[in-house]
Amino acid sequence: MFDALLRPRLDGPLRKAARLVDRPGISPDRLTALGLVLGLGSAVTSGLAWWWAALILWLLSRLADGLDGPLARRRRAANPAAADAGAGGFFDITADFVVYGSTVVGVAVGASQAYGAPWWPFLLVLLAYYVNGTAFLAFSSIAEKAGRTIDDGRSLSFLGGLAEGTETIVVHAVWLVFATVAWQIAIVWAAVVAVSSGQRMVAGYRALR
Repeated sequence: MFDALLRPRLDGPLRKAARLVDRPGISPDRLTALGLVLGLGSAVTSGLAWWWAALILWLLSRLADGLDGPLARRRRAANPAAADAGAGGFFDITADFVVYGSTVVGVAVGASQAYGAPWWPFLLVLLAYYVNGTAFLAFSSIAEKAGRTIDDGRSLSFLGGLAEGTETIVVHAVWLVFATVAWQIAIVWAAVVAVSSGQRMVAGYRALR
């Protein structure tokens, strides 16, 4: 919901940050891998109920994830012949799904062990993520074949919705800060993502007709 509003405002700072990290030993794929490792670290520390460590790792993970795209675009602008034909974008979205899913499981384990929280709200979140991811990935693939792509600078055609990247980062941070009520937050978040899934299914169908 807030991605379209924030992306133009963050583009400048992210481009500056990408310029700072544009060094021979740093590549977009390595930033993606760093974000993946940090995200998995957040999942593990969540499972151990080390909430503040998990929060720091989560935010660092998302920072690395936010820099790989701007760095890739910077490298492509400097050397168009070096484009990776989509490999980087594939790695990025796959890493995101691994991080999102694993961190949900990590919080579920930690909250269950520490506070006796039920698992089912987190299972609902994973189900909602599954449907939501299916909708926008299927749309992106079919839109590419149909010549109806949405080009906002990212590797895939993203359909907007109530729950997007910004909201996901915030919610995952909030339930680490307020871990005692993480399962209640998960119920609300699952409902929000479910609504977003429905929006994407309808929007994608209409866009492809």
